[in-house]
Amino acid sequence: MIRHRHSPRTSTLACLVVFLACCAVLTLPQVAHTTEPASTKASKIARDLLTETSAERAPNQGVRLIIQSQSATSARLEDFVTRQKGRVLRRFKRFRATTVELPKEAVRALADLPEVAYISPDRPVRSYGHVSLTTGADAVGSQVNSSNVSYTLDGTGIGIAVLDSSISATHDSFSDANGNSRIVANVDFTGEGIPVDDPFGHGTHVAGLAAGNASISNGAYTGIAPNAHLINLRVLDSQGLGTTTGFLSAIEWIMDNRQQYNIRVVNLSLGTLAVDSYRNDPLCLAVRDAVDAGLVVVTAAGNDGKNSSGQKVYGRIHSPGTEPSAITVGATNTYGTDSRSDDVVTTYSSRGPTRSYWTDSGGGIHHDNLIKPDLVAPGNRLASAKSKNNSISAAHPELDAYSDGDDDHAMMYLNGTSMATPLVSGAAALILQANPNLTPNMVKTILMYTAQPLSGFNTLEQGTGQLNIEGAISIATKVRGDFSSSLALGASLLNGNAPTPTTTIAGHQFPWAGGVLVGHTYVNGVELITHYQRIYDLGVLLSDGILASDGILASDQTMLTNGILASDSLQLSDGQSLGSGTFILGTGILASDGILASDGILASDGILASDNLPDEPNPSIPLTSGD
Repeated sequence: MIRHRHSPRTSTLACLVVFLACCAVLTLPQVAHTTEPASTKASKIARDLLTETSAERAPNQGVRLIIQSQSATSARLEDFVTRQKGRVLRRFKRFRATTVELPKEAVRALADLPEVAYISPDRPVRSYGHVSLTTGADAVGSQVNSSNVSYTLDGTGIGIAVLDSSISATHDSFSDANGNSRIVANVDFTGEGIPVDDPFGHGTHVAGLAAGNASISNGAYTGIAPNAHLINLRVLDSQGLGTTTGFLSAIEWIMDNRQQYNIRVVNLSLGTLAVDSYRNDPLCLAVRDAVDAGLVVVTAAGNDGKNSSGQKVYGRIHSPGTEPSAITVGATNTYGTDSRSDDVVTTYSSRGPTRSYWTDSGGGIHHDNLIKPDLVAPGNRLASAKSKNNSISAAHPELDAYSDGDDDHAMMYLNGTSMATPLVSGAAALILQANPNLTPNMVKTILMYTAQPLSGFNTLEQGTGQLNIEGAISIATKVRGDFSSSLALGASLLNGNAPTPTTTIAGHQFPWAGGVLVGHTYVNGVELITHYQRIYDLGVLLSDGILASDGILASDQTMLTNGILASDSLQLSDGQSLGSGTFILGTGILASDGILASDGILASDGILASDNLPDEPNPSIPLTSGD
């Protein structure tokens, strides 16, 4: 059984009951994952939309909505829209959702329809904004397979879908050894009709970090998976803005075309402030569908980790980083060195827990309170591909990093969790090239288990620690070739013995985290990588089978084997392991609705996000960029 560990209380904590009003977020359909049905009119309408429709406005003023339905199609729903002089703009049968334009005064009547599960605004979306050596990618380039044949681990054959502001088609970073483009598909979901150019500049930079080649400046700007092929899905326009509808359209396209392009990884260096629980958020639900279908989805945590006074702020993980099945990535600062001994979490990187929420039929608010981010990766002042005449560099010429006179060789600097995210996406591509049979949950486990805990930072800041590609590949290449859900719980997972849980990069040796975040807590133990766990199957979460409530943790014995330790606390890392530092917060407290450590209590270094949030979310805040 999963054992319950009590950590020593090295400091006294006071806890406050905090009622968070939460910030604005993107929402998405599919009630299949909703555990609490929304049975009243108010609970079926997103709070920011409810506030908006309550205000005095022109009676016929229209609003764009995402309607999640109980079924794929509904004649009565569409008839209602027509009678209200509205318009159906887009149908998503896969997600059981519809984008409509409707007079604001009709929203409450719409919620009365029994087939309507949830209504949210078509919220705006925006981007957030030596790598191969410091992440450990250089150390794994040369591999020998089980037939003793040498090969290069560079992402060959793996498709990475990049949902962003586009990828510059002519930049030499994206060509293969024969000079042909590795961008195998270009689709524009913004309506601007320019899928092969990147006038904003964010997406080209992101794609270069994930999969830029070594052809420029003697390989100084090589990405993590330099021979992976790229699927360019433009969801952000020339100003770096997009919509929920565009995002859903891109995910739906991926689901329909993933086999043709062998799309295994989806990079989401974008997001929006989180309001709705992942159970109702349209972005989160679309991500869950993608993961359940076998896609690794990597998303940015957000760049909202400090307030205007420079103080650390907790509870501002952005959507869709609030989705438990996604790999949510925060950012570190390497100070430009290859050694990892001086690496720290950046001040702007968003911290957990997730404060998105759902409302029950009695009006009670229930916060998700998931531990996020899952891990962190370098994201500060990273140089990567620069698209021609892009608006970011035009406004900030100081970001230029390299130029030899050829625009298709130019590089620029950007900061943000947007930049950290493609490093993890590239790492996932390498893992899947090394072992194509791995499920998204197994990939996520390997990345978290092998991460480097950074000294002086707690779990809500760094997850399990900093990306360690060398360690991840050392496990992935040992996982049995017939890895699948047909294995029995507890079956041997590795060929041979488990690798030594340490890695040395640029002369600095560090231990692995040895643990995995699972919802409101984390578990550790070598059996996570040596024995098959049901939480690695498709259609489940890593947290399935684990109950966390007021310090009590237990397993249902169908998802996890013996030998796995469930923690009842979060710690401040001492740089040795995930749970060996100073106790800061009990996970039973974290899981309880409305209770969180407050100002000056959480590691004595930050404040609760709710301390500075407005009473009502601001629906005009789009998916934001950290550049």
